[in-house]
Amino acid sequence: MSASDRPADSTLPSASAWSPFRHSAFALLWTATLVSNIGTWMHDVGASWLMTELAPSPAIVSLVQTATTGPVFLFALLAGALADRVDRRRYLITVNALLAVAVFALAALTASGQMTPALLLFFTFLLGIGAAFVAPAWQAVVPNLVPREALQPAIALNSLGINIARAIGPALAGILITSVGLTAPFFANAVSILVILGALLLWRPAPVAPPVLPPEPIIGAMLTGLRHAAHNAPLKATMLRSLAFFTFASAFWALLPLVARELPGAGASFFGLLMGAVGCGAVSGALTLPRLRRIVGPNRLTEAGTVALALAMLMLGFGQSAAGGIAASFLAGLGWIAVLTSLNLSAQTALPNWVRARGLAISLMVFYGSMAVGAACWGQVAARSSLRTALLAAALGAILAMILTRHARLGQGDGRDLGPALAWAEPTIATDSVPEFDRGPVMVTISYEIEPADHLPFLAAMAELSGERRRDGAHDWGIFQDVSDPRLWVEWFLLPNWAEHLRQHARATGHDLALHSRARAFHRGASPPQIRHLIAPSR
Repeated sequence: MSASDRPADSTLPSASAWSPFRHSAFALLWTATLVSNIGTWMHDVGASWLMTELAPSPAIVSLVQTATTGPVFLFALLAGALADRVDRRRYLITVNALLAVAVFALAALTASGQMTPALLLFFTFLLGIGAAFVAPAWQAVVPNLVPREALQPAIALNSLGINIARAIGPALAGILITSVGLTAPFFANAVSILVILGALLLWRPAPVAPPVLPPEPIIGAMLTGLRHAAHNAPLKATMLRSLAFFTFASAFWALLPLVARELPGAGASFFGLLMGAVGCGAVSGALTLPRLRRIVGPNRLTEAGTVALALAMLMLGFGQSAAGGIAASFLAGLGWIAVLTSLNLSAQTALPNWVRARGLAISLMVFYGSMAVGAACWGQVAARSSLRTALLAAALGAILAMILTRHARLGQGDGRDLGPALAWAEPTIATDSVPEFDRGPVMVTISYEIEPADHLPFLAAMAELSGERRRDGAHDWGIFQDVSDPRLWVEWFLLPNWAEHLRQHARATGHDLALHSRARAFHRGASPPQIRHLIAPSR
């Protein structure tokens, strides 16, 4: 087995699959999230089925999936920047309270008979915006609820909870729709949001020291997050694999309501049964995933999950029986959870805490953007040809994309020390000229003395170090050789202001220090490399 195929927890102490429940905060929020996710899945089934009643066209029904996922692509980065600079508990309480109001309004309009296709898409888009603002903060909270060695089982348990909800929610929605009416899932979802609000009010996170530096400006924080993601190789590999999988996997979710109408036993209850089968498959997969990941590693597990979902789409496209549809949905759940959990864990372990919400937000943008665009495209393919053609094309595309992206290995961040190193010395500042936080731009120069025989390996080490500078806040970087003394090399990088450079000091991780040490090992001067901090005149 290659190093990149080793299990995600190969460098961490082993932890029981249930160990996160020993931490009361995780247990509280996990339970509340389970209830909330059951409500969300009931709502999604209700919205999809309501649209098949209002406008049963494949192109229109698939837009429900686009309206659900599109806002995350549009707003997740802004949400991540906010979540990295504010109190996450208060932030989540505020957003969930607004979501509850929106869901109650949707339920009331449906109950009064005033719902239209356009209005349903509007509310779906509105709730998608709420999900966009919740998701990065919620994912970023998880590593603070459990110790690092319990992170993998915590992520697996979160996925398990989502898929238990997927197994229960759709089935409950089908029962409520047939016995009470289409408004019932929406009211149930609104109540479930109140449960998560109650849990957030009960949760008391550990106090943190007040920040010494002013909060990052929103636009600057977003740009810093983008630069970090652009120079974070493990995260980029994860996002490439996400793009390859979700673009084609979106066909399953977008077209399943229409498949449910065509199979024998069609109806809201049968659609709920199919969704429940997906959830049962995902729960079954989640219970066996830790052992499978240890045996085959995240990359092969992801490939197996992709094949399983592609096979499920082929079964739906060519099957003609209700039993076959249920079996295909169960298999899809197995494949979905295998891929989703592997991608989520790979993204989490690639990010240091200071940029976690932004990095996860960018990862979610790829996920939801692929799902939104894919759903719209597969709906059009089905409308212009047939459901069978769309599902066949999506299945073959998923396999081809998997083959083309096999070089992007998951889990590259496993074992990296991404905790803050706090090892950079504070800049030397003249006592009478302490810069204001917003003064800039700032140029940092570092002078090295390198023997001619070491020039090439030194430059290779500096190329790696350049990525670290940009990941931690620099917006430009370069290195120059002195023509009068070829042994002298000067590295320089630019930051927007003095506060951002001080943040750069705090952001350096243990992994970053290893890169610094590798580059500085080539320095042959009698004293350490000389560092200068240059700042633009005050405005």
